[in-house]
Amino acid sequence: MTQTSVKRIVIVGGGTAGWMTAAMLAKHFRKTDIALTLIDSSEIGTVGVGEATIPTLRRFYAELGMNDLDVMRACQATCKLGIEFRDWYQQGSQFIHPFGLYGQKANGIDFHHYWMYLREQGEAGSLDEYSLGVQLAKQHKFIQPSPKPPSELSVFDWALHFDAALFARLMRGYALENGVIHVDQKIERVDVAGDQSVSALKLQNGAIVTADLFVDCSGFSGLLIEQAQHTGYEDWSQWLKCDRAVAVQSVREGEAAPYTVSQAHRAGWQWKIPLQHRQGNGHVYCSKHVSDDEAAATLTNHIDGELMTDLRAFQFVAGRRKKAWNKNVVAVGLAAGFLEPLESTSIALVETAIEKIRRVFRGPFYTEKQVQEFNDLTAQEYERVRDFIILHYKLNQRGDSDFWRECQMMDIPDTLSRKLDAFKERGDLIRYPIEIFGPPSWLAIYSGFHCLPERFDERVKKMDPAYLQKALGDMRRSVANAVASVPGHDEFITENCAAAAP
Repeated sequence: MTQTSVKRIVIVGGGTAGWMTAAMLAKHFRKTDIALTLIDSSEIGTVGVGEATIPTLRRFYAELGMNDLDVMRACQATCKLGIEFRDWYQQGSQFIHPFGLYGQKANGIDFHHYWMYLREQGEAGSLDEYSLGVQLAKQHKFIQPSPKPPSELSVFDWALHFDAALFARLMRGYALENGVIHVDQKIERVDVAGDQSVSALKLQNGAIVTADLFVDCSGFSGLLIEQAQHTGYEDWSQWLKCDRAVAVQSVREGEAAPYTVSQAHRAGWQWKIPLQHRQGNGHVYCSKHVSDDEAAATLTNHIDGELMTDLRAFQFVAGRRKKAWNKNVVAVGLAAGFLEPLESTSIALVETAIEKIRRVFRGPFYTEKQVQEFNDLTAQEYERVRDFIILHYKLNQRGDSDFWRECQMMDIPDTLSRKLDAFKERGDLIRYPIEIFGPPSWLAIYSGFHCLPERFDERVKKMDPAYLQKALGDMRRSVANAVASVPGHDEFITENCAAAAP
């Protein structure tokens, strides 16, 4: 098996993706002779609008020896227990997708089957009442989860709302302290060999940079993977119809909610992300159905606090590169693909890309077989997230605009269709390999959009209804009692990780 030796890796592009890659690879290659260089230019800005994460990020920086409270303090972060979706199912509706479980399974049967059985008799209560994560979020409370939860009712997870630029700075500091060389220069030219591999980079100062492997973290432009190598792009806009976004920062009004808000509008949706000292806002929309001016007006009309920055506009096409690893170039972050930030997955896909790179380099070389496996896994990861996001649009029951009606009527990928049919017909929560979101997340979206199974597991009918009613009632009370003793989210921040005023 042919091996390609690697002694020097060059990362192109800073920002969150570039410096996360540099930091983790610096740790990974600490005891090797592999040299790491990151090239970016302080004259070039980064996208930097993504400020909401999912819990996997906390495991990422923990591996670098960083703890939650220190990171929060450094990044002006608040806690995130999930996402509240407003007006998505219908205008006036709302529900929360939490990072946590619903109820307790028993006898090998998932909890929602028991809940469905009692629901038929009108004795089940709301599914949200069985989620500690949801109830904490609704009451704007927060506590760090127990490392050894006494039962499934106590299981929930959390993520951060943070300043992405400050987090990139944190990663940059770690990378530089651990041997990464930083070159602050613009790249003027990318030289490509006859086999499509990148042979050299010419910098603005005239320097020529070579490497055995290049990591493209150049963002939407895909400087190496697309502009130089012409790798190709798989367009998913037939399912994910939004193609533009406008973002702005504002003064935060009132307390910081421990969740992201996603509010649906006529032809898209708006995010609201509370940080300790400001609020992040953005409107993702479909330019076929709404003009740029109208989208900007919709965004600003739904912000309470004073605007702190000018509006920034972005154009994008949902999809992924046909190959994330092409010859001697690996794309990470926006260079590898883009999925709208509806479920805060952009940084998570950076994490998984870095982890796959680390798995390849158990030694100072890689093989073509490993490259193919990397590409296959990356494609699956993006497709699984794609399907989860499509589900939000497909299940809507809004009738107020052509955009939402088109989403209702669109065909969906077979991979999503099989999952949706399995749940509708028999309540099965199928989990494919390489999925970021587990069954509880899918259950949250199904129930939030009032998509419930036609039937449930027949085995639950063997249980005494009176016993089951008491058991579920005890679960609801247990969750409510747990929430009652928890301090407020703002109080948690003030006492544990308040950042200095910027």
